[in-house]
Amino acid sequence: MVDLVLRSRRVLTGDDERPAAVAITGEKIVAVVGYQDPVEAGAEHDLGDTALLPGLVDTHVHVNEPGRTEWEGFATATRAAAAGGVTTIIDMPLNSLPPTVDAGALRVKQRAATGQIHIDVGFWGGVVPGNAGELTALHDAGVFGFKAFLADSGVPEFPPVSPAELTAALTAVDALFVVHAEDPAHLVTPAASTAYADFLASRPAAAEHAAIATAIDASRATGRRVHILHLSAAAALPLISAARAEGVRVTAETCPHYLTLDARHIPDGATEYKCCPPIRDAANADALWRALADGLITCVVSDHSPCTPELKRRDTGDFAAAWGGIASVQLGLPVIWTAARERGHRLGDVVEWMARRPADLVGLPAKGRIAPGADADLVAFDPEATFTVDPRRLHHRHPVTPYAGKVLHGVVRATWLRGRSVTAEEAGGRLLTREG
Repeated sequence: MVDLVLRSRRVLTGDDERPAAVAITGEKIVAVVGYQDPVEAGAEHDLGDTALLPGLVDTHVHVNEPGRTEWEGFATATRAAAAGGVTTIIDMPLNSLPPTVDAGALRVKQRAATGQIHIDVGFWGGVVPGNAGELTALHDAGVFGFKAFLADSGVPEFPPVSPAELTAALTAVDALFVVHAEDPAHLVTPAASTAYADFLASRPAAAEHAAIATAIDASRATGRRVHILHLSAAAALPLISAARAEGVRVTAETCPHYLTLDARHIPDGATEYKCCPPIRDAANADALWRALADGLITCVVSDHSPCTPELKRRDTGDFAAAWGGIASVQLGLPVIWTAARERGHRLGDVVEWMARRPADLVGLPAKGRIAPGADADLVAFDPEATFTVDPRRLHHRHPVTPYAGKVLHGVVRATWLRGRSVTAEEAGGRLLTREG
């Protein structure tokens, strides 16, 4: 006798997609059997041709609470995530106040999240100048690793580190380090302009290439794991490939906006498209897709980075003055599936990029997969259904998105977290800490 059985003709188990029944007891998957196999259960749902996916794991989310809750917040961010099929997020150490740069700040953030989260939430720690001595205690407190900026983060309380400071941080603690890789020497302070091309020119691919070389050098010198965040510039891919072939412990991610949006089609003044590093052209996106298919880019995550509408400066359309960040945690799955299916990829590929590999990156073996012993984090996803993105139906705090009006394939019909249906009313998520 199990608590719940979910049946579907399209269950995504690893690389396999097959008819199956998923049996759940308590919070765990206890068996995956044939679609028509009899299972005695307290409740049962047959999803038919609606696919059953593992809950997605998004390791790059800026919740901003406490301190800048008017930008987002745990309640709204996690509702949006659940609506998009995401059942686990790892929150970035900025733009909250205080930033998560010591164990005390982590406790402040954990208290802020308690009782508000609709999905499971873990935390990154931060590396800033002068806090290398705090990293061991912060790691022991359960953060999943440490984020560092090599260029200005956009907020004064989270300054960038020099190459020497990055190497010192890697030396201080054996942990995963995730790096915003843009080299300030290659960045240009943009003049006020409504032209996206002017903003793009201020953050050239050379800035990413140089900073990634710095991160690789630090990893090579220390033997520590380094993960390149939100890779935008495909020109840096050979550098990463060569380092991996050499045995350097470096991986990379990218984001839906870099894979699906084209700089040439961004209208003047459309500051909802601004992010750092920037969206580049279609040929660059094609190269990112090839790297994703080849496994050189390991995962796709949102870099959900919202702000108030005023900070996006749609009133002036000035890219130089606007906050750089795209809010997309609710839309990542359909955005990627829409583009992936057009390129001949399978739904299983999307699950690999957005569920299993992010979970593996941060060491969550019970997340991101449908298998006995895994958490019963599951998503009913209709891959054939379409919808038009209406910002008014988004759950994150401010309805600002570059995807407004786009027709996407794939609709999330239901989300389960550890065997229980996620609702907008019940905040049933848990705080996660690093295992081991």
